[in-house]
Amino acid sequence: MIQALRGMKDIMSPQNETFTYIVETASKIAKRYGYEYIETPLLEETQLFKRSVGESSDIVGKEMYQFIDKGGHDVCLRPEGTAGIVRAFIQNKLDKRGGVHRFYYHGPMFRYERPQKGRLREFHQFGCETFGEESVYEDFTIILMIKDIFDALGIKYTIKINSLGCPECMPGYRESLVSHLSDIEDGLCEDCQRRITTNPIRVLDCKVAGCKTLLESSPVIVDNLCEKCDTDFGRLSALLTSHGIEYELDPKLVRGLDYYTKTAFEFVSTEVGAQSAIAGGGRYDRLVEFLGGKPTPAVGFALGIERIMELVKLPQREREGLYLGVMQEQALEKILKIAHKKRSLETVHVEYSARSLKAHLKAADRMGVRFCAVIGEDELKNSQIWVKDLQNKEEMRVGIEEF
Repeated sequence: MIQALRGMKDIMSPQNETFTYIVETASKIAKRYGYEYIETPLLEETQLFKRSVGESSDIVGKEMYQFIDKGGHDVCLRPEGTAGIVRAFIQNKLDKRGGVHRFYYHGPMFRYERPQKGRLREFHQFGCETFGEESVYEDFTIILMIKDIFDALGIKYTIKINSLGCPECMPGYRESLVSHLSDIEDGLCEDCQRRITTNPIRVLDCKVAGCKTLLESSPVIVDNLCEKCDTDFGRLSALLTSHGIEYELDPKLVRGLDYYTKTAFEFVSTEVGAQSAIAGGGRYDRLVEFLGGKPTPAVGFALGIERIMELVKLPQREREGLYLGVMQEQALEKILKIAHKKRSLETVHVEYSARSLKAHLKAADRMGVRFCAVIGEDELKNSQIWVKDLQNKEEMRVGIEEF
C-alpha cells in the first residue's frame, strides 16, 4: 500500500475544520488591518533562498528540497514565504512605485527536517508582509495583529522581543561576539563552530543544551545599539507597555533566518510540549535591496498552522445545510431537481439510495445538517416533502413548490 511520505500528512475531517477556521480567522483579521492576499509559486530558483535566508542557515544548508529540473535549472520547493513575496514585489516593480504595500498569504512550505509533534516536512504557514513603512509603529501594529489572531483563536502565549541592530551598530557587536565565541569555541557544537566565521550571531539561536549554557555570558546586541536603533526599540517597548501587552526582553532572540534587522519577536507557547515558537517575525529592511530591488524598509511575520491546531478552541458549531433523501427510487429524480434549486441558497447533501426514514435521519444527524427532508410514498402521491428541523426537533409536511 502506498502511503504519504514521512513528514507529510493529509488534512481531513475533523482536522480540516480547525485548519480552515485558522486560515479564515487570520485572513479576516489581516484584511481589517489593510492587508491584501498574495499567492506565490511553490517552486522557486534555489538562488532566491540562498541570497535571502542565507547559506549559513540550516534551512539552506540542510533542509531544502532542492533539485535540477528538466530544463537544467537549480530549483527548490519554498522553505518559507517571505523571500518569494519579496521576489514578486521586485518583479512587479512595486519597489519603484513607492508608497506602502501590505500582503497576507497562506500555504504549504517544505523543509527536509526530522518530523516531530507540530513540525512536519510539508507544513503550512500564514503570514503578513509590509513594504515601504520604516516606522517602528508598524512593528508594533503587526505584533498587535498577531495578538488579535491568537486571542480570536483562544490561544495562550508569551511575547518575546529583541533588537538585532542595523549596519551601523552590528559590526562592533559582531566583533565583540566573535571574540567571546573564540574563547569558548572548544565547548561549542560543530554547527556553532562553523557559524563563528560564517554568521556568528546565528550561534545565539543554537538549541543544544551545552551551547546554551556557554552562551549565557555572551555579549548582547541591546547593549550595543546605535542611537536610532536604541530609540526605536525603546519606543516599541513603551508602546507595548502603554497598551497593556505583556512581553519579555530576550537578548538571545535572533530568529532562524539571516535577513532580519532591528526588531525581532516571537510568540511562544508551553502548550505544544517544550516552550516553542508558534509565530515569529521582525524587520528586514535590507532584503529588497539584497535581491536586486530599490532599498525598501519591510517587516513581517509568519505563524505555523499545524503547530497551533491542537491549541485552537473552535466556536460551538450550529447545524447548517440540508439533507435530501427518498424512500422509493421513483422519487429520486424529483429530489435531484429540488437539490439543484436549493443549492443557490444553502449546502445540500443528497442520498441517492432509497432508505427507511430512520436511516435517513441517522445519516443527516451524523452530517450535522439543520434539516432532513425526505419523500416517501405518501409524499410522492401528494407532491409533498417531509421535513424535520434537527435543531428544534420540529417536523412538518409541505408542498414541494412551497419547499
